[in-house]
Amino acid sequence: MQIENYVWAEKYRPKKLDEVINQKHIIEKLKFFVKEKNIPHMLFAGPAGCGKTTCALAIAEELYGKTVKFNVMETNASDERGIDTVRVKIKEFARTKPMGNIPFKLIILDEADALTFDAQSALRRTMEQFSSICRFILICNYSSKIIEPIQSRTVIFRFKTLSEEDIKNYILRIVKSENLKIDESGISAIIKLSEGDMRKVANLLQAASIEKNNITADVVYSIASQAKPDDVKDMLNLVFEGKFNEAREKLKFIMNHQGVSGQDIIKEIHRQIIEMKIPERKKIEIIQKIGEYEFRISEGANEIIQLEALLAQLLVLGE
Repeated sequence: MQIENYVWAEKYRPKKLDEVINQKHIIEKLKFFVKEKNIPHMLFAGPAGCGKTTCALAIAEELYGKTVKFNVMETNASDERGIDTVRVKIKEFARTKPMGNIPFKLIILDEADALTFDAQSALRRTMEQFSSICRFILICNYSSKIIEPIQSRTVIFRFKTLSEEDIKNYILRIVKSENLKIDESGISAIIKLSEGDMRKVANLLQAASIEKNNITADVVYSIASQAKPDDVKDMLNLVFEGKFNEAREKLKFIMNHQGVSGQDIIKEIHRQIIEMKIPERKKIEIIQKIGEYEFRISEGANEIIQLEALLAQLLVLGE
């Protein structure tokens, strides 16, 4: 199969507000602002990959058309998060007059929750000072990390997590366009691994299509280097049956032969425990232990030792 020179996450990103998936409660309001050619300062908050940046870029394209390059500045606050970025780069752009028939410029500030407190304080003043000739769209995952003075100056739109049906339709659209084949297990695997992030969906599909034209769950998990749910489930069943050594061997197989990291295994253990039919009290105790060992691994402890210790704890709790 010929590898095309593009990233599917960008190729299949909606270019217009009408094309944005599952955010109708927001899109209608945004379309009204665009129609009136007058938008307020806005704050887009919500989980990753649900369409926040896409909506901001679509607004820019629909407002400015051919002059979008001259009137829109897109910047990522996670790269430039200090006060100098606001005082120099953003302020210099905001203070100049726009080109064309739209009376204001637009600054799209992605990952705004990464800005320092001082930078946000400076940004608040800039938003206030140049509001007549510049509008801001701030994008973040957690609106609570944006200072109150900025929140009070913006219209806040909260984006929803995408449903499984929306993700499935998006997958089928790409599969049809790229002449691929995918079975239900492959679709389910992508939905599970993407966690509602459409960028992950497109990237997983593109990576899987390079290996095989017929995409199955095994192909998806292999490409993603993620633990297969059935393998982790089997490991947990061995633990609860008191077969500790067999569970250890299964763990080593997942880590060594499938190349899955300890962090990813512990996440899948958490998912499996949530779905297992065990007493609620026991489930709470197990999740507390999972949280403890996940923290140890994140702090740099040896993954295999910590996971074996977790299996030992699960065996004790399961007795």
